[in-house]
Amino acid sequence: MRANSPSPALNPAKRSMATSQLDGSWNRKLKSGQIAPDYTLDLHDHNLDRAYDRIMSGLDQARMMGARVVLVVAGRERPVDPADRANKRGAIRAKLLDWLAVSRHAEAIAAVRRAHIRHGGEGALYLVLKRSG
Repeated sequence: MRANSPSPALNPAKRSMATSQLDGSWNRKLKSGQIAPDYTLDLHDHNLDRAYDRIMSGLDQARMMGARVVLVVAGRERPVDPADRANKRGAIRAKLLDWLAVSRHAEAIAAVRRAHIRHGGEGALYLVLKRSG
């Protein structure tokens, strides 16, 4: 799926990824910023196609390394008209969950959470990956 492809409707994979439950200990540690990311993907200054390629290749690398928490810095989410998603600020963030939900990595993502302020706050997300094996 290319970055310019139309966004799929909120499908079950995306819904479960966004609402996956971690145990209380994980949630507390993420909210308080006690967990340091194992891998960081900064998508600033990327267009949609480059951002899509970077997130997919970066998750390949993170998974090969055995990373559990990936920090994705994508900027703050902004209201974006679907017709303008390719050109306006906030376009990457607006597409990110769609890309992840239909990607080869969807089954490996246990949860998606907003990052702690020290890791980017509203402009970043934690992707908590399932243990491999």
